[in-house]
Amino acid sequence: MTTSSADAVQDEDGRIVAPPSMADLATRALRAMILSGELPPGTRLVEAKLTERLGVSRPPLREALQVLAFEGLVVPHPRRGVIVRPLTRHDVYEIVTLREELEAFAVRIGIPVRSPERLQACRDALAAFEQAGRDGDEGVFTQRKYDFHQSIVALAGHERVTEAYRALSLQMQLCMALNRSARRDGESLMQNVERHRELLTIIEGGDPDAVLRALADHGHGSFLDAVVDQLDGGTPDSERWLAERRSR
Repeated sequence: MTTSSADAVQDEDGRIVAPPSMADLATRALRAMILSGELPPGTRLVEAKLTERLGVSRPPLREALQVLAFEGLVVPHPRRGVIVRPLTRHDVYEIVTLREELEAFAVRIGIPVRSPERLQACRDALAAFEQAGRDGDEGVFTQRKYDFHQSIVALAGHERVTEAYRALSLQMQLCMALNRSARRDGESLMQNVERHRELLTIIEGGDPDAVLRALADHGHGSFLDAVVDQLDGGTPDSERWLAERRSR
């Protein structure tokens, strides 16, 4: 597809780039709807409803769904068409435990912070997260929350740990969206930001044990209590883990 110079736009560096296609716009909109919790895991994505909602025809919508399938946010279902990737109790167990181990490892070798540039990246990520909260965009808010936690992991300067954490990105964001849905009535977006600001303050203090304690108390409790019990697909391992978490 070609575009005329009149259609071109400039990026943040002033370079002329082509405007986003309808498929790009549909992809962004659907991704935001999923990561905001508006389309929760397991939701059937009905083409007729989505074309009307997004104001696009079926071809760009289908292209968008292909992109989201590649990202792992949606999956084909034999009888229901395309659905938002479901999360089971065992999925949550694996995602949360791996996330916690990666964050703890990064904290143990990355704090006290030895690189001013890495610490500044955390501050910049928090600022972007705060702006998303002020804008009230739940989908972007979830993405910026993940970016902030990614910046904490990057404090370790351990590229393989950072890559392992990044590989969990969209799965973690699905969990974060569910967590947000559990906390929405009791915590505003800006209150959520303030919890993360407090975490950054502790990181700046340079005590890895204090950071580990703060991460342990950071907010999984309401998620486990209010959301996981609504999910299916438990296993002996996931049920044992949940029982241990709730007995603390």
